[in-house]
Amino acid sequence: EKGDINQSVSYSLLGEPTDLFVKTLVVEAKANTRTESAKIRNRRMLKKFNGTPRRPRLSVFCSEKQLYAMLVDDKNKKCLFYGSTLQRSIRDDPTCTTIDAAKRVGEELVKACIDLNINEISYYDRNGFARGERMQAFEIAISNYGFLPT
Repeated sequence: EKGDINQSVSYSLLGEPTDLFVKTLVVEAKANTRTESAKIRNRRMLKKFNGTPRRPRLSVFCSEKQLYAMLVDDKNKKCLFYGSTLQRSIRDDPTCTTIDAAKRVGEELVKACIDLNINEISYYDRNGFARGERMQAFEIAISNYGFLPT
């Protein structure tokens, strides 16, 4: 039929009509939401910055209510430090809010770095998360040690 979009009639070299099926080109946009592009950017950065025992990577994950921080040695595939706002040692000393607990996680991280003789980190990995109140409290605590620019 001549009205069909996917069909067209063409002629061979001899002048005889031949029916060819032509597929229409459909271009679909990639779902590039803000969070997805942050994750892609984070994966790209991880290729460049790998942690070592002397200069580990600081990875921070911020969920809806909690904050988790890790010092990662990527060469030996080891976690040198792990702290979260859920830990009883951090949360129950005197009971506190999540923001105060995030600050205490940063202070515990600094103590662990002093014990492990770590003076700098190779990369501060926020995993694409925005700097909320918990993240800011954590960053203030570790910037006093010199991990982040003040």
